[in-house]
Amino acid sequence: MGEPVSKMVSWARREKMIAGLFVALTLVVGILIGTIVSGRTSAMKSVAFAGKGATPLAMPDAIPSSNSFASIVNRVEPAVVNISTTQVMEKRQSTRKRRVPQQPNDQQPDNPNDPMQDFFDRFFDGRQDAPPAAERSLGSGVIVDRKGFILTNNHVVDQATKIQVQLNGEATKFNAKVVGVDEETDLAVIKIEPNKDLPVAKLGNSDGVQVGDWVLAIGSPFGLNATVTAGIVSAKDRGIGHQFQKFLQTDAAINPGNSGGPLVDLAGEVIGINTAIITGSRGYEGVGFALPSSVAINVYNQIIQQGRVTRGSIGVSFQEELGTNAITLKELGAANGVVIMGVEPGSPAEKAGLKGGDVITNVNGHPIKTGNDLVNPIAQAPIGSKVKIGYVRDRQAKETSAVVEDRTRVFPNSASRQSDSQNDDGGAEFGLRVENLTPDRASRAGMEGQKGVLVIEVDPATFGDDLGFARGDIIAEVNRQAVGTVAEYKAALGKLKPGQNVVFKVLRRQENGRILTVFLPGVVPAVDRAQ
Repeated sequence: MGEPVSKMVSWARREKMIAGLFVALTLVVGILIGTIVSGRTSAMKSVAFAGKGATPLAMPDAIPSSNSFASIVNRVEPAVVNISTTQVMEKRQSTRKRRVPQQPNDQQPDNPNDPMQDFFDRFFDGRQDAPPAAERSLGSGVIVDRKGFILTNNHVVDQATKIQVQLNGEATKFNAKVVGVDEETDLAVIKIEPNKDLPVAKLGNSDGVQVGDWVLAIGSPFGLNATVTAGIVSAKDRGIGHQFQKFLQTDAAINPGNSGGPLVDLAGEVIGINTAIITGSRGYEGVGFALPSSVAINVYNQIIQQGRVTRGSIGVSFQEELGTNAITLKELGAANGVVIMGVEPGSPAEKAGLKGGDVITNVNGHPIKTGNDLVNPIAQAPIGSKVKIGYVRDRQAKETSAVVEDRTRVFPNSASRQSDSQNDDGGAEFGLRVENLTPDRASRAGMEGQKGVLVIEVDPATFGDDLGFARGDIIAEVNRQAVGTVAEYKAALGKLKPGQNVVFKVLRRQENGRILTVFLPGVVPAVDRAQ
């Protein structure tokens, strides 16, 4: 019994020792932690105390950066306005995409994957597929006369029933009226009646602009007034659209709503009117276009002086790529020039003896190397004046002269707005809405020299839609009967009877520029579902 008791006493002593050691260790750790915390607190107090001798910082005077664009913006921005328009639309039972009239290449088929499609959206915002009773759009403009004359894009005010202008920094909106438009360059002049002189922007000479120059774009993208973006001139003389549109290309951010606003150089002068973008997302992707100020000035002066823009013509037609092909020129015996495809009947060119297949090599002694070299000097020549034409026929150099006439008289259907009655679609038989293929429309659609009627729209769920027609197609024949005008087209359709076979010969332009001949067959329906 004595031995177990002894062992129990020994274990009790050991437990007391272990407990004592644990308590001692805990005290030591606590002392160490307290020392460290106390040291840090003291250090912080020392630092705070040392800061009492520091001098407070003073707020310096605001000094503009020497490298800033601010001075340019301050000079031009007061002359930039926001334009809002309202257009009352007649509702039509259709689910097709909205079409903006008279836009470059607007006869091309709708293609959601085509980056050019948004080029024709032209900075409009908030449009729906089914046209509402009233459509509203936003754009920009620039004041060029203190009395309230404003330069903008035609597509900003096109067919608007109400135009309102808001000056920079002001809440008041002024009603504006259209002084004149030029569809060929997509420019318009509008006027407001202010009760004071307005700030104006100075237009510069775009001929001096070089690729790489800094530029600023000012406008109201997405309705955000007085927005400024910067970039460079990416390219010059971009021919995308109408014949008389040669754009300055820029990577300055341009978005829907910028249309009609100024593109400004570092001298604070307007060298372009922002007009269009190429984008796959309806927003900025680094490719924007502005009409050069040299074009804008000429158009503006003609509009305010005579209410319209007049251009000269001698009545020849050509296709740029084919007409300037080096192999063709060599074969025809010309070192340079443009091969003309046709001559308008009764035109100055016909009277001067020119024929399709001739190579025009110079105008008034100036050599022709591009289509612009041929068109511009004639378009700018005074109506009634004579131009000397050098040309090659049968490998022989010849010369003639032609009297310049008004382009709208030489090509009477080129002024599409004035000749809409001649191009009435008349009920859209088979769901196809067509117009006469004028030389101007053919050029815009890349179909120079072709004959037929132009399909401007295809109503969905119709016979035409079922056959596979697309906007931009040219109908050349109906059951082997050639159709060159809307009247001939309607006459050919009038001969068709329900249940009869019909074959349309169609010319269709691909994205790469090739023109395909397509035959679309079908059986004439008893009742067209579009009616």
